[in-house]
Amino acid sequence: MEVLWAPWRLNYILGPKPDECVFCIPEDQAQDEERCILARGRYCFVIMNKFPYNNGHLMVTPYRHVSSLLDLSLEESNDCMLWLRHSTSVLEQAFHPHGINMGLNLGEAAGAGIAQHMHFQIVPRWNGDASFMAVFGETTVIPEHLSSTYARLRPLFDAITS
Repeated sequence: MEVLWAPWRLNYILGPKPDECVFCIPEDQAQDEERCILARGRYCFVIMNKFPYNNGHLMVTPYRHVSSLLDLSLEESNDCMLWLRHSTSVLEQAFHPHGINMGLNLGEAAGAGIAQHMHFQIVPRWNGDASFMAVFGETTVIPEHLSSTYARLRPLFDAITS
């Protein structure tokens, strides 16, 4: 039997769900690494998904706690698009994916896990990454630990903001 190791998933499965919104972040950047925040823009930020669908799974999230795309100002919308572009560039540099899925699920019925605070998903994809594990076992294999992915991506985002 082959063992898949994804220790960060246990916190999600067994741990208590936070009372506060995980996307409402403090202005103080002291917890950015712990929270997996890679970059902060003017109106939004880039954060790693702690329970990723694939290695390098990122999210672009407005600072403001809004649940609809229509609630964003033009400046917030533009900043989100800018950081989606930056995130795509960083993922291509760091991981050389064969493709990238990008999406926004608005509302619980559309599949939003945290419907109250909208966030864009960015998932790098490789040919063959949806193996028999994903199809039959409803399991995804993430080959790199989150802290290693953070250490790989953070300098690339820092280069954008400097």
